[in-house]
Amino acid sequence: MLKKVWAWVVLGFVLAVSMGQAASDVISPQNPLPRFELSTPQDQGGLAYLGVDAKKSKFTVGDIDADVVIIEIFSMYCPFCQLEAPKVNTLFKRIAEDKALAGRVKLIGIGVGNSDYEVDYFRKSYQIDFPLFSDGDFTIHKAFGEVRTPFFVGIKRGADGQPIVFFTHLGAFESVEGFLADIIKASGIKGGK
Repeated sequence: MLKKVWAWVVLGFVLAVSMGQAASDVISPQNPLPRFELSTPQDQGGLAYLGVDAKKSKFTVGDIDADVVIIEIFSMYCPFCQLEAPKVNTLFKRIAEDKALAGRVKLIGIGVGNSDYEVDYFRKSYQIDFPLFSDGDFTIHKAFGEVRTPFFVGIKRGADGQPIVFFTHLGAFESVEGFLADIIKASGIKGGK
């Protein structure tokens, strides 16, 4: 009996350490953005929006021509992501229509565990106009600490010019205006209606 009790104590300790390790690995503000590459869009709209070099097959978030990049981590199979899609579309349009933010704040989505086909299906189903990318082998998802979806990450350049994380948000946001105001405030850039 005593051996069983000790076995449960040891198992509980191991689980607690594992959970603590996982929680500490989740991407968070003031950390450098993990380095990863995305496939360069093939369409002129995506190229023009991101301002990346069409001659290169891959680019990094640091290559995007913007002061702030908002990344939505989503999955086509995530019902919360599906419910949030219209609100994220409104966020994209709200930024694009704001003279102080358009061109300075850009939005992309990364479909974790999704193939190009699944990401394209999500794009068409929810009429998404901002660039979406696939992370079929979960490489980016793992680099971000295997976050749940939807998960939003705000990126800006640090003092050394390298991309840093300044904002994270798990789950749905209550209002587009409130979410955007939080992003603008945390980024330190000036703008907004």
